[in-house]
Amino acid sequence: MQQIGKYQLKQLLGEGATGKVYLALDTFSGDDVALKVLDMEGTSDSLDGDVARDQFMNEASLVGHLAHPHIVNILEAVMGVDAAYLAMEHVPGGNLARFTRPDSLLSIEDIIQIGFKSCGALDYAFRQGIVHRDIKPANIMVVEGTNIKVADFGAALLKQAQANEGELVGTPAYMSPELIDGAILTQHSDMFAMGVVLYELLTGQRPFTADSLKGLFKAIAEHNPVAPSKLRSTIPAKLDPVILRILNKRPEDRYPTWADLALDIAQVGKLSVYSRAVPDSEKFQMLRKSTVFQNTNDAQIWELVHASQWTMVPPATAIIREGEPGHSLFLLARGEAKVTKQGRLLDIIKAGECFGEMAYIQGGDLPRQATVQSMTEVLTVEFDTAALARMSESCQLEFARGLLSTLVGRLSLADARISQSA
Repeated sequence: MQQIGKYQLKQLLGEGATGKVYLALDTFSGDDVALKVLDMEGTSDSLDGDVARDQFMNEASLVGHLAHPHIVNILEAVMGVDAAYLAMEHVPGGNLARFTRPDSLLSIEDIIQIGFKSCGALDYAFRQGIVHRDIKPANIMVVEGTNIKVADFGAALLKQAQANEGELVGTPAYMSPELIDGAILTQHSDMFAMGVVLYELLTGQRPFTADSLKGLFKAIAEHNPVAPSKLRSTIPAKLDPVILRILNKRPEDRYPTWADLALDIAQVGKLSVYSRAVPDSEKFQMLRKSTVFQNTNDAQIWELVHASQWTMVPPATAIIREGEPGHSLFLLARGEAKVTKQGRLLDIIKAGECFGEMAYIQGGDLPRQATVQSMTEVLTVEFDTAALARMSESCQLEFARGLLSTLVGRLSLADARISQSA
């Protein structure tokens, strides 16, 4: 079996004019990776080869710099005399390209969730000084369901590297008017490309088409696309202005920030029917509002979303019972619950507050010290200690800090009550 460096090649995943991508085994860690191997001979003495090498180095420079749950992690880069390769996180579910065909479209709800998560990933990248410049369905990988990861930052504009902004890079159908014109690029260029992606996922058609590259660029610069709901009746009419706004010709006519766009996408998601589960966009927003996580960044909030279990609980239902063993801690996302011990009321828990935290602090299946019962219909967020242990160290640290701050606040309140009753 062929080996490159410490990576044992298992299967060819894809190939292009300048290299190949393999499923490979990291023989040190035992993990599967996606190994992008540059064709050294084919890129040695041509203009296309120069571009390929530049893009390879561009992506290699990002090793360890993009730590976000919805961005493919670049693990290692090697540029030698005889070999050049990038080892990346392997995402087994393929990419979004197969869901742009009219006969294999995703549900509207799933597309909304994908859009929301993509906004978070591209916002994070932009705050690191990066404009992707090649957002398209093939560069958004699928872990499973709506859990996606943005990939392929080879064409990215890196502000700190002072890359040439006038370069015409990317895939023509997804290029923004300002990218085609060679203008200064901001996050609004990626936002336009994301608009094309969402339009295609929603309708199975691209918003701008033509028989030639010149005609395509003219359509992007001058034509206004048909509202998505005109092409697919199940698309909520309230989604039309969101998609059409990010496809505006002028960057300043699009959303000011990714966060503004994400908020409008999430609002439309709330209006659509989603009975199977709480949408991830709502989970993100509810955790973001909790004071427990006020110092936690967006990437860490997404880790918490993926590490949690969400459950609707009817009124007058025990969530945890005094004396019963348990190892999870909970956050109340919606509604109110009461805390009792031996039938005596101790506290009222409101949305955004934690309970059952002693199980997390002490570890193990210890008997619960009190009963927590829903007073209204509530939405609970359960954090299993094993799931929390799998999160990044930085996320675990911020989680512990938030929990400690909450406990200090409760102790202060308890002291005040004791003083008043003395």
